Amino acid sequence: MIATMVQSRQKAPARFFDRREPRWLSNLKYTHTGYFTAMCQKDNKALRARLKRIEGQVRGVSQMVADDRYCIDILHQIHAIKAALAKVETEILKTHAACCVEEAIAAGDADAQRRKFSELVEVFAKAKL
Repeated sequence: MIATMVQSRQKAPARFFDRREPRWLSNLKYTHTGYFTAMCQKDNKALRARLKRIEGQVRGVSQMVADDRYCIDILHQIHAIKAALAKVETEILKTHAACCVEEAIAAGDADAQRRKFSELVEVFAKAKL
């Protein structure tokens, strides 16, 4: 359809090139709790690398348990894994604030702003547990 429009030099319908639609709307994904936007892509590669390292650490702890290593050594590794996960959590939270929350504020949609704020409150409430 687009190829024929280009050949005949017709103007494309607005739905193909509508720039007024917020960027987050094209990023909409369905989850078990409803529709949400996907994570911003800017720091995805670094986060995946961190998570791969954490995955390796967890496999290492599993091997330490299988090898009957000294308990304190295993606990040190577990604390390192928790610290690494906390850093990943912080980075994802920063990305959420920089992308998703910022877009909701820039769009001027009060409902979207309230939703983003309540999402943050829920995350902080769960983190206290």
